[in-house]
Amino acid sequence: MALSPTDVTQLAVVDSGRAARVLSEVRAATLAGQRAPVAPRPVIEQSWDRMLRSGVDPDHDARSGLLSREEVQRRRETTALKHVLPVLREGLLAVADIAHHIMVVADDEGRVLWREGNSSVLRKADSLGFELGADWRESVVGTNGVGTPAVVRRPVQVFASEHFQRSQTSWTCTGAPLTDPRDGRLIGVVDVSGPLETMHPATLAWVDSVAKLAEARLRELHLTSLERLRAVAAPVLARLPGRALVVDRDGWTAAVSRMPYANRITLPKSLSPGRRWLPPLGLCSVEPLAGGWLLRDSDEPVPPGATRIALDLTQPRRWSVTVSGSAGSWSHELSPRHAELLYLLAVHRAGRSAAGLAEDVFGDPGRTVTVRAEMSRVRRYLGGFLEHRPYRFREDAEVEVLLPDEPRDLLPYSTAPAVVRGRISADLP
Repeated sequence: MALSPTDVTQLAVVDSGRAARVLSEVRAATLAGQRAPVAPRPVIEQSWDRMLRSGVDPDHDARSGLLSREEVQRRRETTALKHVLPVLREGLLAVADIAHHIMVVADDEGRVLWREGNSSVLRKADSLGFELGADWRESVVGTNGVGTPAVVRRPVQVFASEHFQRSQTSWTCTGAPLTDPRDGRLIGVVDVSGPLETMHPATLAWVDSVAKLAEARLRELHLTSLERLRAVAAPVLARLPGRALVVDRDGWTAAVSRMPYANRITLPKSLSPGRRWLPPLGLCSVEPLAGGWLLRDSDEPVPPGATRIALDLTQPRRWSVTVSGSAGSWSHELSPRHAELLYLLAVHRAGRSAAGLAEDVFGDPGRTVTVRAEMSRVRRYLGGFLEHRPYRFREDAEVEVLLPDEPRDLLPYSTAPAVVRGRISADLP
């Protein structure tokens, strides 16, 4: 009796070996341009067609190099995927380990950033090149559970010889795209993979449902962030006489005053304070706020006065930064690490490189990845007042450091070499 593509998928549940043999025949015939005993599933057939047109070799891997450990870490720190990793782990890892699967999370470029699950399956994945930093785009390694969902933008299960490249035909993988719920932009793919005998059709719905939970978490974080920005914006807008709006760093509107509401304003990649032309607003005065920007009509006069940044280190474990300017003032409480970094930038107004800050904080100039990650977090609320390469406060900002009366009370729990030296030099007669 002839099998349909769906029958082959169901057959894999009860006889994965036979299903794999059928799909092997299908793959061989299709790639040879012959009539296959069973038609490939449409999503697989379309993927194979893309591979043949683009010249991907089904019998030889043509992998690009792995990303360095430092680059993997940098991408982890800068991708929105890090915010949904707890959701993915909770929804997938426990079952994946029992079912002899692994969970793989890749970014929008198909690079593997996280890989967790059953230890024996992880070792098998190594032999396939399914490693941290590996490139699993469809155009590089053929039809697979990371690259193909990224292309078709929907969940895809790839079983055994449905993989385009021969080296992957002993494997099964199920992936779902992860998109930014604000604009539908692809941010990555989550995949559950394992040996072909672990395949089950229900895995597709399972992975898809967890991916949707992750996207719901991103939507929740976005709304919470806008609410925080709204709280900062409300007193600022109340003091302004003219038209203005407040947007987050990506241009999403938090609040407006005396002007029509727009869901999002297109911002340039590198926005800085001053008068800027922003569609559809035209010429605007741009001023930084905690977590966003104040955009006001250029016809409205901007109150004079330089920006003042006060770094308050007087109270133990109650450190803060307060920004005062023409738009009013706002404060942000600092973590111990951020208090250290801003203190060092206040001391070194000419700026410090990532290596210099790493040596100041850790005594090790090689720990630049950690420094860059922390400075990225600082820039979320103070980005409009900081420059980089090197890291420094803007030249037009007045920076004041409020120190404790006793030098030994300067960030008393800090072991950063530069802070320790600061306590000693301040204590000298």
